[in-house]
Amino acid sequence: MPRGSEVLAVARYRARQALDALASLVFPAPCRICEQTLLTASRVPVCQACLEAIQPVTGPMCAKCGRPFHSPLALQAAGAMCHLCRRDVYHFDAARSYAAYDDVMVRAVILLKYHAVKPLGAWFARRVYEMVRANPALAEADEIVSVPLHESRRRERGYNQVDLFARPLARMLRMPLRSYLLVRTRPRPEKLKLTRRERWLTVRGAYAMRGTARIDKARILLLDDVFTTGATLDACARALRDAGAARVTAVTLARVAPAWAPVPPGTEAIPERAKQHPSSHGSALT
Repeated sequence: MPRGSEVLAVARYRARQALDALASLVFPAPCRICEQTLLTASRVPVCQACLEAIQPVTGPMCAKCGRPFHSPLALQAAGAMCHLCRRDVYHFDAARSYAAYDDVMVRAVILLKYHAVKPLGAWFARRVYEMVRANPALAEADEIVSVPLHESRRRERGYNQVDLFARPLARMLRMPLRSYLLVRTRPRPEKLKLTRRERWLTVRGAYAMRGTARIDKARILLLDDVFTTGATLDACARALRDAGAARVTAVTLARVAPAWAPVPPGTEAIPERAKQHPSSHGSALT
């Protein structure tokens, strides 16, 4: 005979299934990524297929910036570093990204950036927490700092999308979130798409410490939504190091990595129905 706790667990599971089914009938809502009707009740307005399509970056990658290599042979030839990190371009000590910036991630980032979907931020925070805890180089930090928006952009949106996952992540890691430390001194150009050179020129000297803030010998975990060229993270890392940071590691939700896409056995990296609904906002690269 099953124990009482097991019977109770089964009863709760069946009750939840019934509530999910009822909710989907009475309050049908579309997945905010692929627009298919949600079949279960959840605070995260994204269907299970799309959530499962957000796969963590795995396999051979640059030991410093986390850029995925397309072949294990590239890892051997590069000596564990990409061509930029071999030239010591970046001022952060290490960087990692949770997922590739594919079609599903573009839409997910848009939900954070333009719609402030906090439950999705919390969902990402749990995944990033697991990644950080599994990587000693990232876990060795004292404080968390989020990449800031320019004040005009922050007033326009009313929030910084990075804080939507930075706040719950800070609670999970039991680290202070000091999102006020960095400021962006120049706004981003109105031009939507920037070349690689323009991205670097745009952020050069565009980040600074607030007032006379100092962080002598602190180890900083720097957070942003998307790693595109690394220029933003580099500029922020420069400012933090100039203020006395002993170490700066960076984590982003997504990484722009053309030609790299995870394909788990028996599944697709991106649901076919998600591909059929291009975003009306265009690219969300930052």
